[in-house]
Amino acid sequence: MAEALRLQKIFVKELEPTLGKPAGYKVGLVSIEAQQRFGVDAPIRGVLLEKMLLTDDADVPTNLFVNPIFEADLIVVVKDKGINKAASVLDVAEHLKEVVAFIELPDAFVATNGLDGAMLAAANVSARFGVLGQRLPFQATPEFVRALERMTVTITDNTGAVLGREQGKVILDQPLNAVLWLIEELKKSGEKLKAGDLISLGSIKAIPLPVGKTVVVRYDGLPGGSIRATARFR
Repeated sequence: MAEALRLQKIFVKELEPTLGKPAGYKVGLVSIEAQQRFGVDAPIRGVLLEKMLLTDDADVPTNLFVNPIFEADLIVVVKDKGINKAASVLDVAEHLKEVVAFIELPDAFVATNGLDGAMLAAANVSARFGVLGQRLPFQATPEFVRALERMTVTITDNTGAVLGREQGKVILDQPLNAVLWLIEELKKSGEKLKAGDLISLGSIKAIPLPVGKTVVVRYDGLPGGSIRATARFR
């Protein structure tokens, strides 16, 4: 994995002239099932670049992908560098600015034959595009933190058909556990989170890319109201 992260750094540097500077991180393999599938015992991390991130209601050309995946995800925005000292999910909450509805659109461009967690990490965890949706101010309260794991995330298309539904707790039992893991993981290489960093917490529900449809991902159950992200695929 250490070698994979060195390769990832080289790969991301090659992408920067086209896709912009780093905007934050993504955490992948956030379920036991996903980790077992790729032969690891922990999540893995990648880097999000500025031009990977599209605005809400984006029109996404599907011919830009090799093997696209649609994931209902979730992003949090770092408020200040104090987050690097967090020792609990409530500590993490104190240093977050916003929670953002997020459709991640990874591209599984590496041949799947023999693909393991280290190879996936080297390939920057398949990061390609993502759609940033509506935002809510983050509330540093036990109620808001619990709501993240209890919230219902629903994927629907333009006909109203439900394409998928899941709860936030799919992400490491509590989505902010992904931030705690990332903080400790970054420390190993002398890196730190900073104000403004976006953190993609992981896949809540993955489905095949719904080509030719408009898709909405809605997050219900958060204090402050529901949020959603929308994308059109052609």
